[in-house]
Amino acid sequence: MATTSTMTTTTTTTPNALLRGGPVHLADEARTRHVDERQSHLKLSMGNCYEHFRATQETVSQHGAVLRVFDWEGRTYVAE
Repeated sequence: MATTSTMTTTTTTTPNALLRGGPVHLADEARTRHVDERQSHLKLSMGNCYEHFRATQETVSQHGAVLRVFDWEGRTYVAE
């Protein structure tokens, strides 16, 4: 079973994930974050919508850290 998380802020924990694709207004510093190792899906609250990212098998090295890559898969809107 996939673990889903809604994240609204980044933490001070060492980043282990890179968000790839999706909204252009998502700042570069917001694209690296810490996620639980068991997570396969991220759901980010972005105002009136959620941005959805899915874990891949790919990793990248950035500033000496190995980051798991999450690809953008779509957007859903909050119901009013």
